[in-house]
Parts: sequence; structure tokens; C-alpha cells
Amino acid sequence: MYFAYRCFILLLVISTLSFCQSKEENAEFTLRFGHIVNEDNTWHKASVKFKEEVEKKSNGRIQVKIYPNEQLGKEMDMVTGILSGSVDLLITAESLENWGLPLSIFCATPYAIRDSDHLRKVAGGTIGKEIEQHIEDVAGLKPIAWFERGARNLTTNVPIRHPDDLNNLIIRVPNVSLFVATWSALGAKPTPMAFSEIFTALQQSTIHGQENPFSHIRNAGLYEVQKYVNLTEHVKGWAYVVMGKKQFDNLPIELQEVVMEAAEAMQSYEHSLFAEQEKLDREYLQAKGMEFVEVDKEAFQKIAGEAVVRSFNEQQKDMYKRIQAIE
Repeated sequence: MYFAYRCFILLLVISTLSFCQSKEENAEFTLRFGHIVNEDNTWHKASVKFKEEVEKKSNGRIQVKIYPNEQLGKEMDMVTGILSGSVDLLITAESLENWGLPLSIFCATPYAIRDSDHLRKVAGGTIGKEIEQHIEDVAGLKPIAWFERGARNLTTNVPIRHPDDLNNLIIRVPNVSLFVATWSALGAKPTPMAFSEIFTALQQSTIHGQENPFSHIRNAGLYEVQKYVNLTEHVKGWAYVVMGKKQFDNLPIELQEVVMEAAEAMQSYEHSLFAEQEKLDREYLQAKGMEFVEVDKEAFQKIAGEAVVRSFNEQQKDMYKRIQAIE
């Protein structure tokens, strides 16, 4: 009886593996989807939604493989991968500025976006469409969806209430020139670094702080090496899901439509998760012992705003004014 049961289980496993293998072999197109966060993040959950929608709507003609946690490389490596064809989809934002895309910086310009309502009017409106077209025309990356991101806040092991408190504190920032210029103006020593390197750098005191939304602070376990969340809320922004334009154009028209329909479902799903998840992430960080510090936001905004204007070219200044004028 026991032998028969073992044989049954073995046959079940083999048939399941054969079915999965057959399903993969029958796919006409395989899309490799990479991002920098872990499986608990809303970005990953939304990417799973995209996979489900694409595979269902295409009747298996398209298979989506998701690679979280920088499995396909750091963010800039994945952008290179899209352009070379080894990656097909990526979640990215202001880092695209490094690819000669000056308008992409508005995904994360300090104090440009006031709140979620303002963000939706910008990212989902005329300005957002202009930025998307700019990215597609210049870089060959096709934005297919945008995700709301929580406000970026500064974490440290000493409370920071005013820019004067920074006092040359070494903080990690993304490899974005505007972030370097802004935090330098605020009095810190900004150090560009990949997201995956933050924890070890903080642990070894190579850096003393970093800035990210609650979700990224939680997912990277930074509560283990940082005590304070200083509520600077200096960036309220969004991220794009981009697909290689060549990869998109290589799909038959009917499958391009499937991808765009699935992208719309993914975007709606991420937006529905966002607000509740941000609340849960804050509560989680507090439960882990992090203390939340109110800051002199007016002082931060004044200095940061001046640094932004100094850093922008005329095209960027014009768009900056248009964004601020949206009610």
C-alpha cells in the first residue's frame, strides 16, 4: 500500500512537471520582468498580476518570468539589459536621467508633487504622457504603466529636525545628479549607491543614513540598522514599468493589445494596494522600534527648491512650473 502511494505521488509530480514544461515550450514569447524589491512589495505583487493577465489573455502564447531582488542585475544593469535584449520589462524611475532623459527626473523631483491627488493629475495627465513619449522617443523604452510611490524619508541613527542637523552626514542616494545636488545643498554628504548595497554600508558605517519610502525601508530590513525615520517627505513620486520598444514591436498586434490591457490591470491593482500598504509599512517600522521624527519641512523645502532650480535647464524649469501650477 505504501509503495503504491509513493508511486502515485511520483507520477503526480512527474505529470505536473511535464505539464509546466509543456506550457513553457508552447509559449511563442517569453518576457523577462525584473525589479529591485522583494516579493512582499506592492511592485512585485503588481508584476504577478501582470503575469497572470498576460498569460491568461494570450492563451499561453506569452509567458512572463519575474525576477525580483535585482536577480537580473542592478537597476542600471537591467536598463542596459532591455536595450541589449536580455531583459524585457523593468520597474524604474528617476535613474533614467542617466540615459539622457532629462524629463524623467520629474518622477522624483524634491517637493514638486504635493500629495497623491496632485501626483495622479501629473503622472496620469498631459505632463505624464509627455514624459512617457520622451522616454520612448529618446531611449527606446516604452512605458506601459506607472506606480505610485510613497514619500521618500530620511533614516538615520540620530534625529534630524532641521537641515542644520545634517552636518556633513554621509547618506546614500540613488545615482541621480539632482539628488546629489539637493542633499549637498541641505548640508549632507550624499553618496550614490545601488539599493542592494545599503544595508551592508549602514551596518559597516560606510554611510550614516539613507532616504527611501516606508516600503523600501521595510523590505530591505533597514530597521535593523537605523533608529529614526525623519519625516522629510522630500519626494512624492512615481515609477514606470517600461518594456523594450523593440520587444514590444516584435509582438503581433493582437499580443501588443494583450500586453497593454494587462498593464492597465497591473497599474490599477498597484494603485489599489498602495495606500493601505503604506499605512501597514509605517506601523510595521514602528513595531520594529523605529522612531518617527517631525522635521522643519519648510526649511527643507526652501533649500531643496533652490537647489532644484539651480540644477535644471530651461526645459526642465518650464515643466517644473507647469507641475506646480496644477491644482
